[in-house]
Amino acid sequence: MSKNPIITIKDVSKVFGFGDATTIALDEVSLDINKGEFIAVMGPSGSGKTTLMNIIGLLDRPSHGVHKLNSRDVSRYSQTKQAKTRRDNIGFIFQSFNLLSGMSAIENVALPLAYKRKTQTKRLKTASQVLEHVGLKDREYYLPSQLSGGQLQRVAIARALVNEPSIIIADEPTGNLDSVSARVVMEMLADIHKTGNTVIMVTHNPSLTRYADRILYMLDGNIIYDEASAVGEVPDRVKKAINALRKSDDDEKLASVSAMIETMPDPKSEEKKSGSKPKKSSRRRKKKGRKK
Repeated sequence: MSKNPIITIKDVSKVFGFGDATTIALDEVSLDINKGEFIAVMGPSGSGKTTLMNIIGLLDRPSHGVHKLNSRDVSRYSQTKQAKTRRDNIGFIFQSFNLLSGMSAIENVALPLAYKRKTQTKRLKTASQVLEHVGLKDREYYLPSQLSGGQLQRVAIARALVNEPSIIIADEPTGNLDSVSARVVMEMLADIHKTGNTVIMVTHNPSLTRYADRILYMLDGNIIYDEASAVGEVPDRVKKAINALRKSDDDEKLASVSAMIETMPDPKSEEKKSGSKPKKSSRRRKKKGRKK
């Protein structure tokens, strides 16, 4: 996995509304995503997960801050240039599939290629090859209404892959699936990741984080935990967030944050496995170096 950031988010905020109706969806979030990472993003409803994904995926613009893709500040691009950049670099997989009901599976998969001005013959040939890759060669001309939930999501994955993007954004990709279909879809995402794609997945299901090599936890528009910089420990700000939630009597958010912490690696168990003490974050090492 490359250590060069393919995505850089610096001090990004997203504000909706005006005056007393102002809502801060993202609050000065900073994040580097390296090429080839598989990142799982968790957090309660309203924590800013989808807003962050929309900004990373160039579906929305930040109110403040910088968004770089391949070292280029795409937040300053025109809408047309953002659309082209999105088409060439990013594939989307949604919880609700977002397939066109009047089109067959192969037509849905071929649709993104129309924006590249490829002929219909080439579009359908490429779409057929991708559908074969996801195991749906025999369902090419089925309408969405004739497919199961798992098959619909595999069509959606094929559509996301047809332009050969380097980044896959999956927003609750298993949210509408049974456990068997969810496992198939996750194994497919894992295979996509193994080919070198960067995968960013939003999920409420802690068990799916085992497919990721890095987990982010969000709350109230902030990333409150990032395994890349704090492996095996619960930061003080997470504890403060829990205490604040307890005082506010928001049981739903408290349960969600508590579930997050339960999925975090335990420093003691990590020490037993490795036979050594868990590593401190790079941020802390830098601070100690300055004191010396």
